[in-house]
Formats: sequence, structure tokens, C-alpha cells
Amino acid sequence: MSRFKILKRLFFLALLVVGLGTGRAGHAETLKVCYDQWPPLTIFPSQESSARGVVIDMLEQIYTAQGYELEFFEVPLARGLAMVSDGLCDILPEYVGSVNTENDFVYGNEPTFAYTTAFVVRRGDPWRYHGIQSVIGKRVGTGPGWDYSSMSMAYQYYIDDPKNADFVEVVAGYDDVIDRILRMIVEDRVDLYADNELVLQHVLNRLDLHDELQVTHPGLEKKLVERPIFSKRIPDAKRQQLIRIWDEGRLLIKGEQEKMILKKYNVSLDEPR
Repeated sequence: MSRFKILKRLFFLALLVVGLGTGRAGHAETLKVCYDQWPPLTIFPSQESSARGVVIDMLEQIYTAQGYELEFFEVPLARGLAMVSDGLCDILPEYVGSVNTENDFVYGNEPTFAYTTAFVVRRGDPWRYHGIQSVIGKRVGTGPGWDYSSMSMAYQYYIDDPKNADFVEVVAGYDDVIDRILRMIVEDRVDLYADNELVLQHVLNRLDLHDELQVTHPGLEKKLVERPIFSKRIPDAKRQQLIRIWDEGRLLIKGEQEKMILKKYNVSLDEPR
């Protein structure tokens, strides 16, 4: 066989290998990520800033290190859950662990974070949370599909009970649900709102509402523990691999690495609240 024919065969063999590798990467190494607006943890990028938030930075660091390319879908939470259930997204990086086991998704084992919760009320309001009885008669703000059951089953039942519909304001929106709820508290249209304390401080700072609103303690009974969820439409072997990559990667992002990512967004879980 001539040298030319040998080189030609090697050339086409190389093309075949590259082609197969590219096809595999284009399919298996693309991770479709749905997430909602929950700054500073998850943020929709804008013309002013390309930042995507603490959790998205962590997710990107973990999966790009394993050769994945991330494709993002910025959507409201309810839409993100539907997209994961339908297999249109592979992962939603933060969702509250629920007692409801009938889901179209599977939880990762390692939490993103375990947050302390708190309430926001109008400044000067003496109300404090002392169990669900203290909420009765108060106008509560929340978002569509938001789940509090891991922090307080009683609070979740109160939110879901049709008898309380006149006192529960479900605020829809794209990327401004929390902003709108806090402004509704200022306007005396809602009395209180519960969330991750880190998020509450961030939003109050950004909206400059410290003169009008205040963060109160105690929060709900348990910490807000959030985990990524993975679509059941993903083949089992691939889904288990994605979960393993997350679990191992999140364990590695502890201590100084975690603090550095938080510092980028001017927040710290170590600061007293």
C-alpha cells in the first residue's frame, strides 16, 4: 500500500473518531439547566451583569470540570418544575425536599445549602412567629408552587388550605416575585413573608427597604434544605452519573472555595443575622 493511501486512511479514521466524539459530546455532555430567580443564589443575567448567582456558579464549576456544557433556561419555578418533569430540562439546581414522593424527578443526595429562615414584616410591626397559630388572620405572601413542607408542615398546610385563600396571596411573576411581595408588605396589602434569611437581606439591601421593612426571628421550625432535582426522563444510568457528579463535586466545594463564591456576591453564611 502506498504512503499516500496509508495517510488517506489515517485521515478518514481520524475524521471518524472526531465525528463520533463530537456527536457524543454534543448529546451526552450538554446539561439543560432550568432555574428561577432567587438572588443571590440564582440570578437571571441582564445587560448590566452576566452573573448567575452562587448556586449556578457552583453547578457550572462542578459539571464543566467533568466535560459538560451547560444550557440555561431562566423560568419561573412552576415552569421549571414542569420542564424537568417533561424532560425538557435535565436539572433544576435548587428545590425544597418535599414529603410528597410522587414526583417526576429524583433528588440529588447532597444539599446545595441548608438555610436559616426568617420573616419580613413592616417596620414597627410587633408580630413574631410562634407557631402556626400566630399566622392565623395574617395576610401571607408566597409564590406559585413554592413548597415550605420541609421547614414546617403546619405552615404548608396553612398555605394550601382553601379555607385560608383570602389570607394567602400567591404572587406570580418572571424574575421579580420576591420584590413584588416585599413591596406589597410596604403597601399594607400583605403582612408577612418567609424565606431564606440570606435572600431576605440581599433583597432588602438591593431595594433599599430597611426603613420600611424588617427581618424578624424566629423563622420556621426547620432549616430550608434545598437539593438539585433531576428529570426521570433521563435514562437511569445517565441520571445516576449526573447525581454522582453533583454529590462528589458539592462535597469538594466546602470551606474556602464556598466562601470565595459567596464573597463574589457580597454574602456570607457565617455572618450573624
